[in-house]
Amino acid sequence: MGTKANITVDQGTDFSTTITVTDENGTTQDLTGYTGAGQIRKHYLSENPVDFTLSFGSPRSDGLVTMSLTRTQTANLEAGRYVYDVELTSSGNSTIRLVEGIVTVTPQVTR
Repeated sequence: MGTKANITVDQGTDFSTTITVTDENGTTQDLTGYTGAGQIRKHYLSENPVDFTLSFGSPRSDGLVTMSLTRTQTANLEAGRYVYDVELTSSGNSTIRLVEGIVTVTPQVTR
C-alpha cells in the first residue's frame, strides 16, 4: 500500500511536487531501471484520466520522483475533489504503489 498524501492543485497553474522514495528504515532507494505512471480521476472508475508527468532525479540513486501537471492540464480540471495514485515498476516488472490520495482542485479566478 502506498503512502497516503492529499494534495491541492490550483486550477490553471503549473503543478509540481517531488517525493523522496525510502524504504521502511528511511534509506533512500535507488530508482535505476524504474519506470512510473500516475493518474488523477474524478473517482476510481471514471474514464478520461489526467496523467501526471513523472521524472526521476539525477542520479537516480537519490530516490527522487517529481510528479507534475501543466497549466493546460490543470485548467481543464473542474474545481473539486479527485483521487490519484502514482505507481513505480522495477526493471524486474515488480510494481509498487508509491503514493495515493485525494486531489483538491481549487478554482481559478484570474483568466
